[in-house]
This record gives sequence, structure tokens and C-alpha cells, in this order.
Amino acid sequence: MTDQGTTETPDLGRLIDEGANAELTEWLRSSSVYEIADELTRLDATDTAFAFRLLPRDRAMEVFESLEPVDQQQVLDGLRDDRVIHLIEELDPDDRARLLDEMPAKVANRLLNQLSVNERALTSVLLGYPEESAGRLMTPEFVSLRDTMTVAEAIAKIRREGLDAETVYALPVLDDSRHLIGITGLRSLVLAEPDLLVGDLMTTDVLRVTTDVDREVAARLVREAGLIALPVVDSEQRLVGVITVDDAMSVLEEEETEDFAFQAGHSPINKPYLSVSALQLARVRALWLLVLIVAAGLTVNVLQVFEDTIAVLPTLALFVPLLIGTGGNSGAQAATAVIRAMAVGEVRFTDLPRIVWREARVGLMLGGMLSAAVFVPVAALWDTDLAIVVSLSLVTICTWATIAGSALPLLGKRAGVDPAVVSAPFITTLVDATGLIFYFTFAKLILGI
Repeated sequence: MTDQGTTETPDLGRLIDEGANAELTEWLRSSSVYEIADELTRLDATDTAFAFRLLPRDRAMEVFESLEPVDQQQVLDGLRDDRVIHLIEELDPDDRARLLDEMPAKVANRLLNQLSVNERALTSVLLGYPEESAGRLMTPEFVSLRDTMTVAEAIAKIRREGLDAETVYALPVLDDSRHLIGITGLRSLVLAEPDLLVGDLMTTDVLRVTTDVDREVAARLVREAGLIALPVVDSEQRLVGVITVDDAMSVLEEEETEDFAFQAGHSPINKPYLSVSALQLARVRALWLLVLIVAAGLTVNVLQVFEDTIAVLPTLALFVPLLIGTGGNSGAQAATAVIRAMAVGEVRFTDLPRIVWREARVGLMLGGMLSAAVFVPVAALWDTDLAIVVSLSLVTICTWATIAGSALPLLGKRAGVDPAVVSAPFITTLVDATGLIFYFTFAKLILGI
């Protein structure tokens, strides 16, 4: 492996353009699999395929397995059919299923039909489960034991079957009907006496999920419980696969990236940033900006309703940016905190009253603090009554914003909408419009306009 601290990674795109194949080949030979995979994601499709073709077959397979499905597809687009089939055939069934999911249906079916009988069968089973389910995420290649086996027999089985399994560190224990009755680890077996029974070493309190459980729920269980592998069972508690920790972490990274995109007000890219064109970036952002412009029309309508009030006292318009900015930020803060708590399983829909009550108090305290900070300057520069209007508006808007920000993600999830979709941008727009209603209502009541 190269020393990343002292060896600078060359510009692979430049080397390809200059035809410096010898230098490129030497870098590919001396670099680690993960360095190569990382650099390939920074190239366009043509250069990626060219660099990949320079790798020896064994090294190429390791690099290919390290890539995300979207990057794998980019590599395949530049290879001959025989090389494509070889790469797909060598993937683990769960990784192969995820790659085929990224492809057009006709292409995926054609490639699936060219696989060996065994690999095609394993992959077809996974593709038969619903998208986003634990069944689609699991690997059907695992080593299982029986409780009546001796340690020596168990280790012998691991040696026979372990090369084809995705993990041998967590070993499910089954009865004669393939029901999951326990789990043990390779460490326990290696350290135990050869004539001990597996049943004496296994843990019977086993965390598990069914095939229809949402994959994000299963992945979070892996992370929260610190599991190496999570057993997946069917409706009759028969073991059908395991979800490994690396696959679980990939799912969480993908879900969190998607949530981050929605919170920022654009659709997920699902590709490395540098491999996406400016046109593609504009496309995924444009729709959301158009939606938000339409939503922001509410704010314009509110200003139009109170146009006469502003005409009587134009000074009111000076504080509109301050109030809607503060309200939007308060709502976004509350939404971000709640979405994060939902993501890690700290809160559920049944906690909605407690959450709203808590955030209402937070909003009230924040509004009180901010109103105290602005009262004196506004009273000194303009008018005491105007300072009262601005201060009351800040308290009301902050309280309302934190209530909306905390409630909408939970309500959205209850309605089947991704909580991140109803987060910061939409909450900000909602609070802007309603906040102005509070502001101008206070102004009419207190200033007598």
C-alpha cells in the first residue's frame, strides 16, 4: 500500500489524456484497492473504463467489489460482455442484486439469464423480496451450525463452507427444521475444547428481523446493537439470510445522504459529486427550487393582504427579514433535531405530545431572549410601541416555529412521507407566511393602524 502521507495521487484523467499508460499502470499496481476505487469515482465513464481495463483480473475484481452500484455500472458500460459477466458472476448475491437494481430492467434480465444456474437462483431469490426490505439487503450465503455439533465438527464445517460465505464471525445455530435457535461466534469456537457442544456455547437470546422489515430499520439495529451480522428469518422463523455490518453501514450512509439532500432542498444525486455534470446538478435542484418558489407565494400573498398597513407605517417593512429569518432558522433547528432523533430511534410518533411541549418551551425561551435583545435598540431608534410589536412577534414566531419544526417530521412520517422532505425548506416557507400574519396582527392591535 502506498503511503498516503508522502505519495501524492496523480491526476489519472491527465495521465489518460496524455497517454502515459506506463505511469498509470505503475500507480494502479502500487496503490491499494480502496485508493484505486476512490480515484475511479472521480473520473468520467470513458476514463473509468480505460483505467479499469489496465487492472489484472484478480485486482480488478477487488476494486469492482469496493465500488458503489452506480460506479460499478459506469465501469460495466465500458467493458466487453464477457468481462461484464465475469465481474457480475463473482459478486456476492446481495451486491449483485443491488447492482442489477440500478440497471434498466431489460439489461438486468439479460445479464441475470447469463449467470450460472446457482448464482442466478440466489440472486433471483433476493430480487423477489420488496425493494427497501431486509430480504433484499441480506446475503443468502452464510455458514449455519447445529446445536448438537461438537466444536471440532463446527470448525470443520466452517473450513468447508466458509470461502463461499460473506462472514464466518457470527454463526447462526439452527434446529433440524432450519428454525433459528441461537447464535455463536468464531472466537468462542476457536477458544473452546474440541469435544464441547455448540449448544453449550450459543446464545439463545438472538436479535433477528423478518424479510419484510424495512432495510433501514434492520441496518440501525445492526449499528445500535453492535452486531457483526443480523439473522433474517421468514414468517415461520426459518433462517433465510444474514445482514452483514458492512452492508448495514452502506444502507445507513445512503439513507443519511438522502435525508441530507432533502433537508437542503434538492433531490438526492446518488452519484459521487465529481462524476455528476453541472446540468445534472442543476436538474436535481431546479424542481425543488420551483416548488419552494410556489410555496413562497404564500409570503407574497400575506404581504399583499397587509399592504395598507405597511403603507400607513413603512417602518414595519424593515423588520420583515429579521422576523421571517429568525422564524425559519428556529423551525429548521427543531426539525433537524427531531429528524436526527427519529433516525436513531430515540423518538416515535407516540412521543409527539411530549416533543411538541418540549419544543414549545424551547421556542418560548428563545423568543424571550431574542425579544429582550432587540427591544431596547428598536425602542431607542424608533418607538416603544413598535418595539413591543417586534418583541411579541419574535416570541410568538419562535414558539410557533419550533412547534411546527418538531411536529411536521413526525406527522409526515405517519402519513408515509420521508420526514426529511417536510423539513427545513418547507418549514421555513410555512413559518415565513404565518409569522408575518402574527407580526401584522400585533401591529394593527397595538399601533392602532
